[in-house]
Amino acid sequence: MLAILRLVTILAILVGVGLFLTRPQRVDADLLDGLTPDAERGALVFHAGGCASCHVDPAAEPADPPVLAGGYRIESPFGTFVAPNITPTEAGIAGWSAQDLANALIKGVSPKGANYYPAFPYTTYTHMQPQDVVDLKAYLDTLPGSDAVAPVHDLGFPFTVRRGLALWKMINLRDDWVLAEASTPEIERGRYLVEALGHCGECHTPRDLTGGLDRSAWLTGAPNPSGQGTIPGIAPAELDWSAEDIAYYLESGFTPNYDSAGGEMADVVSNMARLPAEDRAAIAAYLKALP
Repeated sequence: MLAILRLVTILAILVGVGLFLTRPQRVDADLLDGLTPDAERGALVFHAGGCASCHVDPAAEPADPPVLAGGYRIESPFGTFVAPNITPTEAGIAGWSAQDLANALIKGVSPKGANYYPAFPYTTYTHMQPQDVVDLKAYLDTLPGSDAVAPVHDLGFPFTVRRGLALWKMINLRDDWVLAEASTPEIERGRYLVEALGHCGECHTPRDLTGGLDRSAWLTGAPNPSGQGTIPGIAPAELDWSAEDIAYYLESGFTPNYDSAGGEMADVVSNMARLPAEDRAAIAAYLKALP
């Protein structure tokens, strides 16, 4: 009887520790205090973050402003993820506060405390500045609504257990920068656009066994998650373009060799072309500054 009691006690302790370690993490309650939202500036954050690339229904006709009804399918070795509706409706994010959006972007946690899958790139959005979060929320609230309900993710066990993602976050959700030192304000801005808003590493960096980004091979290229081909490297050793070539490509989609952006990169260019020229120059400066 005593042995059974000890076993039950040990199991209870293990369960308690597990629940503690996997509890939802949220941003500080006062993170957004005193910030005034600016929807016009939020539009730039929206384009820099590439939100439309995933959240516009791929079967829908192009629209401006975009309708973020979701439905885009993201293939991965862990299963298929489906981007949700994030329009200001009950099917989307109606009722969300700016704090809710901050928790989603920075901590990868839903308003109800569920962990989001990292197909939503919060491991890079975690660097977002609080002002950008409130501005983005203000802009999202101005966009057209949709009552479409996106399909659920197509995943197998154990990836269906969201609570376990908290342990994944302990390894992969980091607040340090890959380029630790930004020698100029331009490179610092470029670092923010590439490592945070633009989440360029999500495609251009290979992943480790956990599915997290292998930061030791930052932006050196990666297998396509769909299993079709590879995504090219954009670090200096893989891309010998000048800073001017990079900035022009992000604006026009044309390479120095008179080729043009295709596939998902065409969407990236479409977003980057909406940013100020100095932001595209900052991205180029950052890429050239990488070791």
